[in-house]
Amino acid sequence: MKVNIYSLDGKPTEEIDLPKVFESQVRQELVQKAFRAISLSLRQPYGSYPFAGMRRVGQNVGPNHGIARVPRVSGGSRGVLLASFVGGKSAHSPRSDRILYKKINRKERIMARHSAIAMTANRSLVVGRGHIIPEDITLPVVVKDEIESISRTSQAKKLLVDLGLYPDVERAMKGKKIRAGRGKARNRKYRVPKSILIVGTDQEKLRPFRTITGVETASINSLGLRRLAPGGVGGRLTIFTESAIRELGKVIA
Repeated sequence: MKVNIYSLDGKPTEEIDLPKVFESQVRQELVQKAFRAISLSLRQPYGSYPFAGMRRVGQNVGPNHGIARVPRVSGGSRGVLLASFVGGKSAHSPRSDRILYKKINRKERIMARHSAIAMTANRSLVVGRGHIIPEDITLPVVVKDEIESISRTSQAKKLLVDLGLYPDVERAMKGKKIRAGRGKARNRKYRVPKSILIVGTDQEKLRPFRTITGVETASINSLGLRRLAPGGVGGRLTIFTESAIRELGKVIA
């Protein structure tokens, strides 16, 4: 499978053969399964102190005293230890020793990643995910390595405009909304739709693209499923550098 290589002015200059990973079978159900396992495994354990409400001495006075037979503090009537009393233990509280890691077979995880990479070359899946792309552009979008020499955000925006991909960034800008719930007070006030993913050999050289709304950057080594298929839905609009495509063929044979 051949695709065009675009220059910084958005014009095709030559063609390049895509690695065989782009011919992998599309398995959306595996992508969703792997994404769920990865996302749930990233949760941080939390819970109350195991001995909270239990560090008291309570005694039961027994029957025939006209009071409920519950543990109480010595010399008083205050109940302790049980969950139905003030200062008692918490009923059904979260446990910090709970195992949050979700297992997934190694072959399924590898197949899911290969499938997510192949989905970036499928026009129907990219459009079905909501991305806005020109009719004549080849997917995945491959750009000359000069893209890593861009040092200003204005130059990065001009490249996306010349490629005809900036309308997808505008879609992400219009979709930026205030998050519902307590997340507003926890440093995640806004929900922003995902736009373009730019993959190069060195993620630091793609820094000017990070400030554009909805745009993310990655290197070949950091090209994970959560970036290729946000929300477990494959077909993200992706830009590869020429060197990244060649290196991808070496890393994933």
